Amino acid sequence: MRQPHRFPRSSAAAQLASRIEDRSARLAVIGLGYVGLPLAVEFGKAGFHIAGIDLDRNKVASLRKGRSYVQDVATADVRNLIRNGKMVATTDFSVLKKADTVNICVPTPLSKMRDPDVSYIVAAAQEVARYLHRGMLIILESTTYPGTTVELILPLLQESGMKVGRDFFVAFSPERVDPGNEKFTTRNIPKVVGGVTPACTELACRLYGQRLERVVPVSSTQVAEMVKLLENTFRSVNIGLVNELALMCARLKIDVWEVISAAATKPFGFMPFYPGPGLGGHCIPIDPFYLSWKARSAGFEARFIELAGHVNGHMPEHAVDLVAESLNRHGKAVNGARVLVLGMAYKAGINDTRESPSLDIMTTLEKRGAKVEYSDPYVPKLRFAGRRFTSVPLTPANLRRFDCVVIATAHKEFAYAEIVRHAQGIVDTRNALKGSRSKKIVRL
Repeated sequence: MRQPHRFPRSSAAAQLASRIEDRSARLAVIGLGYVGLPLAVEFGKAGFHIAGIDLDRNKVASLRKGRSYVQDVATADVRNLIRNGKMVATTDFSVLKKADTVNICVPTPLSKMRDPDVSYIVAAAQEVARYLHRGMLIILESTTYPGTTVELILPLLQESGMKVGRDFFVAFSPERVDPGNEKFTTRNIPKVVGGVTPACTELACRLYGQRLERVVPVSSTQVAEMVKLLENTFRSVNIGLVNELALMCARLKIDVWEVISAAATKPFGFMPFYPGPGLGGHCIPIDPFYLSWKARSAGFEARFIELAGHVNGHMPEHAVDLVAESLNRHGKAVNGARVLVLGMAYKAGINDTRESPSLDIMTTLEKRGAKVEYSDPYVPKLRFAGRRFTSVPLTPANLRRFDCVVIATAHKEFAYAEIVRHAQGIVDTRNALKGSRSKKIVRL
């Protein structure tokens, strides 16, 4: 069992610890997206007063009306917190004047050169620095490269002249959100925490421990930052391996899905990963490149990571090649063909299209001259590449008017038997039609 750190009486740390434990501390969350909003709601349910800050006025307006725009957060929970005065939403950073703790949950995309873009983190930290006061705890949750907390955030805060670990406190705790996962949520996913000093770690652990089921302290912010990158790089590399295996099996005329299914019966030493049309979401396609960038800066070449990124990045193009194969069976070319892509979300059961391989599939098909539409029950409308798209209802008549249907995301809402019955040609990139022997199907 973890032994809690003891603070000197009347110290800033002791005073903050007391306010956290009696729930009188005032909390702030910067960034109210897939990470920040669920966290803010959990803190609100624990009895804290939460100030949510986001520059997106539409998000703020929605929350003020008591409406959630994040699939994993119930509108009823938001409405209750807003009505009871436990949560406020604003675009005004001045609310940080009264905040005892601040969680930074902003995006960390890649630049056009695939280098880390930490501009959102820096901008948030600069706002915190403006309102920094004695006894404040700042926790970064945005996924980033090891060293970000102490190299970027800490210097900005130290300009105040106050000392970390004595006057203010800084920690890193990687977000582990899995959109659409009903079993593992913000509350029951173990929370890794690493502080700049032992006092920083202890205070962050106490904060999360007020609502989350398990908190896992580590020795430093760098360790905590590396934990998240390892988790997602592990997935990226293994998905890259199985995607390459899928390409290999296709050449050897072997059913890769059967191979994986049989291998998964081994009770030790094997974990099944599955091929697909590419990686999606904010984490797995991006985080490994944060790690490889940091490795390069230290003079180390991360070969596995770069290779996995290359293989995974090629999969949308391979899916388009399968469309060409399907069309060729009917004497048709991609140029001028009508293609329906099923699923714009990056995985089944959610409405998140960030980094979705379906978008790359659509782009590549259109570049080759195809006329592309999509269907997705979770994404009724889509703005992409300067255009607006509307989801096509999956009626028998609609299915028949397309030359090829691509199953890019295996939503359970899709009527797969009807798709097989009415589609002229099908490319199944997700093994959604497992068991079907229809000659219409081209499988990944």
